[in-house]
Amino acid sequence: MTSLFSADGKNIPCTVIEAGPCVVTQVKTKETDGYEAVQVSYDEKKEKHTSAGLKGHFAKAQTTPKRKVVEFAGFAGEVKLGDTLNAGVFAEGDLVDVIGTSKGKGFMGVIKRHGFGGVGGATHGQHNRLRAPGSLGASSFPARVFKGMRMAGQQGNVRVKTQNLEILKVIADKNILVIKGALPGAKGSYIIVEK
Repeated sequence: MTSLFSADGKNIPCTVIEAGPCVVTQVKTKETDGYEAVQVSYDEKKEKHTSAGLKGHFAKAQTTPKRKVVEFAGFAGEVKLGDTLNAGVFAEGDLVDVIGTSKGKGFMGVIKRHGFGGVGGATHGQHNRLRAPGSLGASSFPARVFKGMRMAGQQGNVRVKTQNLEILKVIADKNILVIKGALPGAKGSYIIVEK
């Protein structure tokens, strides 16, 4: 993350991302696939690390193998197989949704993960209960723990969608977007930007 100063002198937090060049590797239509979408790929990949099926798929678009392949709806008729999309697709002031995988934080207990308070006092027979979750469910009925019960477990490493983020700056010749606010994921990870 970094920050920019607006015209009235306000400091705006923002994130700089590389948005291209992306190659159209497949155009899906209702006649052939049952729905309309455009498949876009990004980031070069060595041929020796690519399966034979994917090599043929990328060869149809006359491009080298790519690491990330994503589908977008709504581009039907605007692009053709083998076209290259870059940051020029976006304009300053556009509102976009950003999808990414959040940072994995490992296994956490209920106090760190859900903000539980633990047992208040240390008297009356309490022993090693200060960070315990407490009671989990009912008695002989329903004799199980309900789904969604807040318990200890893995935190992070999930798909996150952040909506309505503003594009502050587009540097089309370098395929760079400057987006207001924080984006999900670690540095260097892949994200999906939707209009």
